[in-house]
Amino acid sequence: MLKNKCKFYFWSLAALGEGISGGDRIFMELARHWSKKQSVVIHVWEEGYRMCLKQGLQKYPIKFEISKMEKWARYGFVVNYFARIIEGILLGMTKKLDNKPTTFVYSSSEFWMDCLPAFLLKLRYPRIIWLASWYQTAPNPLKGFSQGKREKTYKAKAFLYWLSQQPIKPLISKFADFVFVNNDEEKKQFPEHAKQRRAIVVLGAVDLKAIKNWSLKNGRLPKVYDAVFQGRFHPQKGVLELIDIWKMVVEKKPEARLAMIGDGPLRKDVELLISNYQLEDNVTLFGYVFDGHKKYKIFSQSKIVVHPAFYDSGGMAAAEAMAFGLPCVGFDLKAYSSYYPKGMLKAKYGNLRDFAQKILKLLENEKIRKKIGKEALEMIEKNWSWEKRASEVLDKIGQ
Repeated sequence: MLKNKCKFYFWSLAALGEGISGGDRIFMELARHWSKKQSVVIHVWEEGYRMCLKQGLQKYPIKFEISKMEKWARYGFVVNYFARIIEGILLGMTKKLDNKPTTFVYSSSEFWMDCLPAFLLKLRYPRIIWLASWYQTAPNPLKGFSQGKREKTYKAKAFLYWLSQQPIKPLISKFADFVFVNNDEEKKQFPEHAKQRRAIVVLGAVDLKAIKNWSLKNGRLPKVYDAVFQGRFHPQKGVLELIDIWKMVVEKKPEARLAMIGDGPLRKDVELLISNYQLEDNVTLFGYVFDGHKKYKIFSQSKIVVHPAFYDSGGMAAAEAMAFGLPCVGFDLKAYSSYYPKGMLKAKYGNLRDFAQKILKLLENEKIRKKIGKEALEMIEKNWSWEKRASEVLDKIGQ
């Protein structure tokens, strides 16, 4: 535990869009809980600030420093992206901090607009502590977003992601005091930090208190959806393959209904595939849904949760649905051995038919569905509280 009152500066200029990434969720929840006892400042731009407000962070003793970057958005994503990088560099060169080990700078992503200011501040104030987050290593550009056999691997997108990480990793390896990663496998990317116990695994969590309060108030609702998916419509998440999988499910169970919560660059492709397969009556797209009544109602009205990611370092999206006692079906990814040791049926990697069969197994056997759902709920309740997670991370830093 930290013995002295400390000041935490969260650098989150990369926060973008309606949806919340895993890294966004982690920085906001750590800031929320740490602010109860520590001093917390969050650096964001207008869009990131709105994200924080929607998550209720204004109710906590957190100071926001907001960069005016929205004016660059009118020139398109690329211009806005590089404008935020330049803004981060300028702030890193001019921001005044106390050069003490009780000053912490947290870069909430490995993107340049978050890491470069933290790096520059560490150079200017060598006694401060840099907490660098590295929640997912970019895939090998020759393999794309895949950990095995996959028909479409999106190698061009994977290459850009990989390219953006290459200049940042050496800076974190040499200058960061701690690295936050998503699982034990990711610790191998930073062997020196791992050797010195300065690579900290930050597993995901969910707002158990809010879910329990909602469930007590609303009780059990009738099941409307056979399955629910929550996540970005991104090449990593297997959303197009999910439509292929659901087509197989519908062939055996014509009335089967799937709810999809989320949005992203593959939204139009998903809509087109649903239309081509004539699954309009079987798949409902809700877009991005914020935490609260609407989302919780969808979870409560679903029988299972599906998480068909092909490339993932963890994954908190499924855990939120599992907190409602829903069993999960996912592919057998390396990260899931530590993230989801229970509560998830794991299909052979890339085998869509096996994935569909596991969905049908749960839908057709209520006894098995309830058994695995109970395991999922017990696992989440035991170890997936944000309050517990934030306290654990703070304790490891203090040690």
